[in-house]
Amino acid sequence: MNIGKLAISSGLSQSRIRFYERVGLLTNVLRRPNGYRDYPPEAAVVLDLIATAQEAGFSLDEIRSLLPDLNQGTPDSLLGALRLRVEKIEALQARLGRSKEALIAKIAAIERMPRDVEFAPKQRPTSSRKQSNKSATQTEIVLEEKMFGEIAVSEVSKKDGRRR
Repeated sequence: MNIGKLAISSGLSQSRIRFYERVGLLTNVLRRPNGYRDYPPEAAVVLDLIATAQEAGFSLDEIRSLLPDLNQGTPDSLLGALRLRVEKIEALQARLGRSKEALIAKIAAIERMPRDVEFAPKQRPTSSRKQSNKSATQTEIVLEEKMFGEIAVSEVSKKDGRRR
């Protein structure tokens, strides 16, 4: 099969097919005496598996490690890797769900705080910063955004910058 027919059957551009061949993802390509590429019928299946793996978030190196099976036309190792990726996504969704619940609880805690509390962005204490003469009892609430939208709420002394 020539590259034009393979492009039509796979839905990929000819340049993308050549790219996959150039980077070693598509290896079972023969050359005709005139220099044209000749692809076996299973090349369309391999291209579909490569595209599926990329859509699932696999890097080209990860796909390359699956290629011994892919170039034989069998998706066994890809199926195992895809199932593992689904498990990782489900674990991430569970962790994000817990983060969401924690964030909702933090929002509720902030909403219950007295309205006369001063909110300020987080500032890192530096040695060159002058210390305030205000009493140590004055504090400000600092909100810190962390990974996955978690927010840490803490009181920081306006006098010495320490957390309470």
